[in-house]
Amino acid sequence: MQFSQSRRKNEEERILPLINIVFLLLIFFMLAGRLAASDPFEVTPARSASEGQAAVPELLVLVGAGGELALDGVIMDEASLGAAVAERLTAADTRVRLKADGGAMTDEVVAVMELLRDAGVKKLNLLTVPLQR
Repeated sequence: MQFSQSRRKNEEERILPLINIVFLLLIFFMLAGRLAASDPFEVTPARSASEGQAAVPELLVLVGAGGELALDGVIMDEASLGAAVAERLTAADTRVRLKADGGAMTDEVVAVMELLRDAGVKKLNLLTVPLQR
């Protein structure tokens, strides 16, 4: 009888470090899993039939469904956006990403594109998601 009790205790002692490691890994991935900066407001990109990846740009302009504008996570109005983009364009090949909500009015998105062109943007990438087929 004494033999079976010591064996049970030995099995429990062997599994305890494994449980500790699993919980430590769980905590690590919960903390490290969300390190990317999020957008200041929710934007659902428009759908596109093209599958090309956007190059790594220097500036990110967001257009919300209600016409909200942001540059690299900072909410601003049209005049401030144009001035900030013109100020931050340093090279002729500076690329700008435009991430517009799929529910945003087309006129608003085109107006932002014209604003960026007037600010001196030469290359603009419009971010979209592929169509579901």
